[in-house]
Amino acid sequence: MRPTFYDHLHPPTIPAPQARFRYTLGTGGLAVFLALVVGFTGILVTFYYLPTPEGAANSIQVLTFLVPFGWLMRNLHYWSAQLLVLVAALHLLRVVFTGAYLPPRRLNYLLGLSLLVLCLFLDFTGYVLRWDQGVHWALVAGTNLVRAIPLVGDRLYAMLVGGTQIGATTLIRFYAWHLFGLTLAVIIILVWHIFRVRRDGGIAVPPPELRGDLTRVSRKQLVQQEGLAMLLAGVVLLLLAILVPAPLAPGIQEGTSPASESLAPWFFLWVQELLRLGNPFIFGVLVPAGALLLVALVPYLFPKQLTPAELGRWFPRGGRNVQVLVAILAFSIVLLTVLALIHRITSAG
Repeated sequence: MRPTFYDHLHPPTIPAPQARFRYTLGTGGLAVFLALVVGFTGILVTFYYLPTPEGAANSIQVLTFLVPFGWLMRNLHYWSAQLLVLVAALHLLRVVFTGAYLPPRRLNYLLGLSLLVLCLFLDFTGYVLRWDQGVHWALVAGTNLVRAIPLVGDRLYAMLVGGTQIGATTLIRFYAWHLFGLTLAVIIILVWHIFRVRRDGGIAVPPPELRGDLTRVSRKQLVQQEGLAMLLAGVVLLLLAILVPAPLAPGIQEGTSPASESLAPWFFLWVQELLRLGNPFIFGVLVPAGALLLVALVPYLFPKQLTPAELGRWFPRGGRNVQVLVAILAFSIVLLTVLALIHRITSAG
């Protein structure tokens, strides 16, 4: 019998701990499922979207209110993209808190981190493509961060927006990055990431001689578990798409400025709150870039802290330094996000 697609994804059997939800949380498979939903619904949305300042917001309204099931198509695309960012972040935390960033998985850790960053930029470019008043302030503020970079800021800004000010060329460039550049990068790195999971021996677990449970799970059982998890995730996603519509607002009028500060997309609210502290380059560029670099260097700064028996276990004692570092960063991001929401509520009141 010729090998199937799943034969290449999974070996004939895997250690039972690698298939247990309480260990993996299902975040890896769920992220792949959500990425597939984002891609499929994105293709459908593309048939109706007009990448022009005059037509972008109107085409989204046509899709939402006039195209049969267009509202569902758009809501599924929106919510699967939001959940993908959240699940990818949880997946990264799971990897860190189980010590799965050490060799031979160091490269795959960096690939996974790259995928999270690409998902953030994909979400932001998709957010901008609405081209309505709800995204106007975040678009201006986000592109101005590039301009704040010393020496090369003005050149980078011109490359990003297509000139000296935001306009039709800006929308086309964000559309091209969203549809082709970032999407192609995600596909390539995601395939590489999945390949490396298989190449590195699957999810990190202690060696057989140090595991109490030596039972194994067959490929068929694993595929059944993944299918059930995707079905449940699909139900949750469908309920979200039906009950909570994606944001919609009047289009941006050419030549106008944002009426007032509004909320950035939720995954960048922490950056918006940092900008209140002072210099845009320091707090909007250097601090986030420094935090990302610190997370990327974790396997190199803490290369040999775990014993073989601790590998793959939740919160191993040998990885306390890494756990504390990443927990502080994660808590800071959540705290800044909450503060941004509180600031918005109080200023609106």
